[in-house]
Amino acid sequence: MPGRKRVHRLCDMTYEEARADVERGAWALLPCGATEAHGPHLPLSTDVIIAEHAAERAAGDLSLDAITAVVLSPIAYAVTEYASEFAGTVSISADTSRALVRDVILGAVRAGFRGVVLCNAHLEPANIEALRAAADEASAKGARVAFPDVTRKPHALTLGDEFKSGACHAGSYETSLVMAVRPFLVHEDLALGLPANPASLSVAIKEGKKTFLEAGGPRAYFGDPASATSSEGDELYSRLAAIFAAAVRELIAES
Repeated sequence: MPGRKRVHRLCDMTYEEARADVERGAWALLPCGATEAHGPHLPLSTDVIIAEHAAERAAGDLSLDAITAVVLSPIAYAVTEYASEFAGTVSISADTSRALVRDVILGAVRAGFRGVVLCNAHLEPANIEALRAAADEASAKGARVAFPDVTRKPHALTLGDEFKSGACHAGSYETSLVMAVRPFLVHEDLALGLPANPASLSVAIKEGKKTFLEAGGPRAYFGDPASATSSEGDELYSRLAAIFAAAVRELIAES
């Protein structure tokens, strides 16, 4: 049907379907998340959910321009030391994270994908550094790879006031994003009862704080979960998808 968005998730495809996409010149989108505490109201998989759905939206948008993009299985573990004092958080070393992501990129290229865009939703600085190093190492080995860092300008300026304030871990920003696609995983009754926490996590990190507790997040959230809406989440996905789709188009222009 003309104008219909077409999204392929690698984990749902057969090898013959994957081969057909590769033969069409497919690009790969790699969702990068973490397994860590996101307040008392959001699942530990919050970053994975956000990264994967944003990548799917980007793939759908690209399909409207006859660009084939396949969403790879997500990275679900990362450096998550800031949340390490909260139950369920699983952190891995920066070296392991870097090597894992680098090898997934190189593996995707060996599998025939033209290049890889990292779609990251876990914003801990050490994780971002690991992803950037992974992208650089894969690029040095000949892979076409892009890592659009949403924490940097101009991307960060498009994701709303709470995101720009730095008080956005499990606040309105992330709660809205999860509500938009996995509402059954949001404890909305708890979210509505949580007072806003205006402490800026990004400022605390710059000041040398090492954990959510030190940064002023005793319940592992920053921002205002009670103000979250699914409509806001849907709009944010449109903006994230635009960032990741643009990165694919830039790789195409360079190739």
